[in-house]
Amino acid sequence: MAVKVLIMEDNPVARSFLCRVVRESFSDAQQITEAGDLESARQQIEIAGGPTGLHGVDPFKLILVDLELPDGNGLELLHELSSYPATKIVTTLYSDDDHLFPALQAGADGYLLKEDRFEVLVEELQKIVRGQPPLSPAIARRLLTHFRGSGNDASAAPEPGLRAANAAATGTKPTTMNKPVDHERLTPRETEVLTFLSKGFTIKEIASLMGIKWFTVNDHIKSIYKKLNVSSRAEAAVLASKQGLV
Repeated sequence: MAVKVLIMEDNPVARSFLCRVVRESFSDAQQITEAGDLESARQQIEIAGGPTGLHGVDPFKLILVDLELPDGNGLELLHELSSYPATKIVTTLYSDDDHLFPALQAGADGYLLKEDRFEVLVEELQKIVRGQPPLSPAIARRLLTHFRGSGNDASAAPEPGLRAANAAATGTKPTTMNKPVDHERLTPRETEVLTFLSKGFTIKEIASLMGIKWFTVNDHIKSIYKKLNVSSRAEAAVLASKQGLV
């Protein structure tokens, strides 16, 4: 079955360009759906399971979101899809803090600038397969500059924008480390994925070994991180070893 991708972009030329980027980035066959505005995107998402992705078959696994659209802002869609089981990447021309941090806080899993070269966008989008967040080089530099300029007071609680930015920069979601571990609910499939993760296999390698799509492996990893209350592969591997999960 083809991996379903939704590209929300109002500019036809940019939309065609992003379609080429997606096709070049992944070896799996893709079924790309295009939407030129928020309303069209919402209609396609409703067909593919609605805002939670639970009421339809074969929901989208990758969604590219433009921020400025004829009928609204892409942030609206990111907020609406907070529970949707897809990797959501902002694709925009805006690299300023006023667009970047709200997008990360709204749930974006990556942030790419459409002005980047084709090869750069392909390389960044391929990071999804390795479990890393796609970030344009200029955005990665902006995040580093932001952190460096925020001071070194370790006792100060980070602002929500910084927490979201750190989550995107590291490819994790913010966690509460003293939350009880709930490893009993790991499914057999998740345990198998965790075993491969602990041995250092990449997402693409795990997908090949298990005979499933890499997007499915990515979904399992997100679930594992949530259940084990960890935010990285290293934490998951250490906890799995200590708890005898693998």
